[in-house]
This record gives sequence, structure tokens and C-alpha cells, in this order.
Amino acid sequence: MVSLRDAHQQFIGHLKGKSRASATILAYGKDIQQLVDYLQDLGKADPNEVTTADLQSFMDKLAKEDYTPKSISRKTNSTKTFFKFLKSSNIISDDPATGLEHPKFENKPPRILNQMEYRSLRDAARADTRMLAVIELLLQTGIRIGELAKLRVEDIDLENMTLHVPPFEDTRERTIPLNKPAAEAIKNYLPQRAKTQNHALFVTKTGRPLLIRNIRTAIDRYFRIAGIKEAKVNDLRHTWVAYQLQAGVPMTMVSKLAGHKRLSTTEKYLQFIQGKNVEGKVKLEEL
Repeated sequence: MVSLRDAHQQFIGHLKGKSRASATILAYGKDIQQLVDYLQDLGKADPNEVTTADLQSFMDKLAKEDYTPKSISRKTNSTKTFFKFLKSSNIISDDPATGLEHPKFENKPPRILNQMEYRSLRDAARADTRMLAVIELLLQTGIRIGELAKLRVEDIDLENMTLHVPPFEDTRERTIPLNKPAAEAIKNYLPQRAKTQNHALFVTKTGRPLLIRNIRTAIDRYFRIAGIKEAKVNDLRHTWVAYQLQAGVPMTMVSKLAGHKRLSTTEKYLQFIQGKNVEGKVKLEEL
């Protein structure tokens, strides 16, 4: 018999073997660990003894502990993925998670900054050449904060006005056009960049790569200075996608440049934009 704890470790190994993002593996690992602990408290160590009712009672317990419907839905997805793996690995004969239903919840619409807000953010960071370059790149290219943190100096091509985005965990490698505001911000930052042998584009004063948490903290600070409420770093990406679509840039092009895995992800933004110009614009919108 393979115990639930052993099955949990096998599942983590399976995810690593599929080269899933480290954040994804960590999230799955924590979710399933929590589930396994609960099931063991019920006296169930054998995966074959677990029933749909057991799994549902775990989700009900989470609801009573004030977990949000969105969090419970994520844990439901983790549970389904875990038991699907157990079934495909012949560790269990029947999958009890098949009958498990996701809780209903409404997805909050993406926060799209208006023109006054993103200009205020830019003005707030004007004296900080490094963070202004960070903000302009996020706002003018729509890249993820994790992708930005991994950029190297050689990924910037100011002569051809392009940005090479290396693959980051499970995101796509791609080349994005650099517009004038982004290029100008980079040009102003590079002479101020700490002299270091490290190739990271954004570095600290001592030449070490600027970490995601440092970037997020700094931008959050400028959001506060600019008086922009309820905004997060990822909203700069939401803003880029929405404005490109609104300007009439083809959805397929926006989706490719944003690194979306599915066109449907890009399509969801259409309901949040005011009107839409006819598709066919080739030049990207400058924010």
C-alpha cells in the first residue's frame, strides 16, 4: 500500500518532472499537505479509503475557517489534480475527487489604471531613474514582474528598439517592441546602474539583482505617493493589455506579446474596455 504521505511526495516529484513553475509546485504541495493532515486526523492513511464525502467535509471545514471561495476553489483544483495523478499512477482504483464541485465565486475584474493614474505613477517616480525604468517597462510592454526581474542587460536592444523576454519558469520566450518612453527610461537608467559583473538589468546599489519583492515594495510605495488606491504591480500588465485592445491592436498579437497561453485569456479583457477601435492597428499603443 502507498500511504497518502508517500503519494504526496510522489505527486510533488511528478510536478517537478513536468517542469511546472516552482510557485505552482509550492502551492500544490501546501494544499495537498493540508488535505493529507486532515485525512490522517480522520484515520485515513490509505488513498483508497478516501471518499468524496471526506473531501467535501475538508472543503466545508475550510469555509468555516473563513477561507475565501476563491481559495477553496484553488484547493479543490489541487485536490482534483492530486487524485487524478493517483488514478493515472494506479495508486487508487476510483477517483473520489471527480464528484467534488468548485464553490461559486465572482472573479474581480482586472484593475485597469486610467490615464491620470498611470501618469501620476510615472511622475511620482520621476526622480528615481531605476524605478521609473521598471515602471515604464511594465507599463509599456505588459511583461510580468517575474519576467522583468530576470531581464539581463543584453535583453535590451536600443538600436532595434526591442526587448527580449527570456523564458521564466513556465512563461513563453518572446520579443516585444520597445516604444520611446520605455527606451528613454532605460537610456537614462543604464549610466546610473551600479558597475557590476552581474548581467541582471535591474540591480541594487551594491550590484546584486533586484528581487521581485524589492520591485513590488518600491512600486507599491510609488502607488501610495501618487495617491492611487487598490492597485498592485500586476495592474500595470492589465492596463497594457486593455489599452492595446482598445486601440485596435489585433487580439492575436496582444496575446502573443503578453505571453498568454490561451487566446481566451486575452479575450476576457474585452468586457472591461470602453469601446474598441477596429482591429488592424499594427503599431502598439503608447501609454
